[in-house]
Formats: sequence, C-alpha cells, structure tokens
Amino acid sequence: MEENLAQEAINSATNCNWNEAIKINLEILESDNEDIDALNRLSRAYFETGKITKAKETSQKVLKINPDNNIAKNSIDRYLRGKKDSKSQNESNNTSVDFIEEPGKTKMTTLINLGSEKVYTSLDAGDEVLFVPHSHKVSVNTLDGKYIGKLTDDLSARVRQTIKSGCKYTIYIKSVKIKCIKIFIKGNVASFPLEVSDSLNEFSS
Repeated sequence: MEENLAQEAINSATNCNWNEAIKINLEILESDNEDIDALNRLSRAYFETGKITKAKETSQKVLKINPDNNIAKNSIDRYLRGKKDSKSQNESNNTSVDFIEEPGKTKMTTLINLGSEKVYTSLDAGDEVLFVPHSHKVSVNTLDGKYIGKLTDDLSARVRQTIKSGCKYTIYIKSVKIKCIKIFIKGNVASFPLEVSDSLNEFSS
C-alpha cells in the first residue's frame, strides 16, 4: 500500500501536480512520520507551492533524523538563497550555477539509462552531482551515491581517458523533465573537442 502511495507521490511530482503530492506524502507520513523519502518529497512540494517556511521546517526534520542527508541539506541551502526554480520552469535562470559555455572545457549532455524516478524527481537545476567511472562506462550519481543515469558510450570513453590524465570535473543538473535529464559538465582543462554542431544543438536546446 505504502509503495503504491510512494509511486503516486512520485508521479504527482513528475507531472508538477504539487498540491496532490503534498496530500499523498502527508498520507504516507501518517503511517511513518520519519519516512525520509516522503519528507524530502513533501519539502519539495511545499517549496513549489510557495510554502517556503513549511518546506524549510520539513527539511530540518529530515536532518534531525539523518544529519547527513544531502537532499535536505541542498534544499535548505536553496531556501536560504531564496531560489525558486521548478520543473515547470525547466532551466531556470535563478539557479546559482552559471551555465556559461567555455569552448573545450564545458559540455552539456543528456543522460541515458536513467535510474529510479524516485531519485531524479528530487533533483533541481543547479544541483551538483558526481561522475563514477567504471571499466566501460561512466555513471552519474547524486552526492550521496544514488544512481541517476550514465553518459553515452563515446562520451564515457573520453571522460574516463581524461580523468586518468588528471582532468577534474564539476557536474551540475541542467534540467529535469520526464525521462530526460540534462547535465552540465565543466573540466579544469580543455578536454572536449570543439564541435560547432554540438555547441549549437546542445546549448540552444
């Protein structure tokens, strides 16, 4: 029963039906008032409906249960900055991250083989994420280790090679849509070939 409710809450968030998301997550919390996933979803839904105080209080409750929860930490940081971005706004200009193209050093790409909706619906534009290199692929995870998706094979090969050569990357969520996650990659050195078509297609989308 609770698993069904959790999926309904996820679907509501994915469809930006935030009032319904609030209702469902509150129902889940009636059975378990320390359900961290439900609390994080509720905080996000409060935030998207303009209930900033309730959003902050809900995230603070998460941190009382689990002080290391990065979703709650990032949420509170966003509330303190007064940042208002949502999936309905897609790639918001209010994020604290500057998505500025630097030829050869930055790239925007769409992830493939996405993981759980439960994970990626909790993400916002500007959230930092991590590369996790493997022998034949590069995964993209949240800061607390949850799988989001992976790079395409050709980009994975390049990133694995450049990481071995000493390149360091910072990666941010660029946009979150249903079944479509875009990330912004920035290297400390030039590591991407300058391709005009890539620049035009990726940064104009």
